[in-house]
Amino acid sequence: MTRHLADRRKPSTGARLKAFLHLARSEGQIWQAIWRQPVPVPVRNRRMVEFLRIARGRQV
Repeated sequence: MTRHLADRRKPSTGARLKAFLHLARSEGQIWQAIWRQPVPVPVRNRRMVEFLRIARGRQV
């Protein structure tokens, strides 16, 4: 008796694992970039902040 077609598998080349790892790594980088973005801080009384910066001698 011969084997069934489902029982005659070719050796794996690891393509599915490579694709999975590629997706996992690329999605991880996207999330890391989102997490590392600075949180916008509302600036109140910007003129006073700039006057004080100039009075302290800071140029930037």
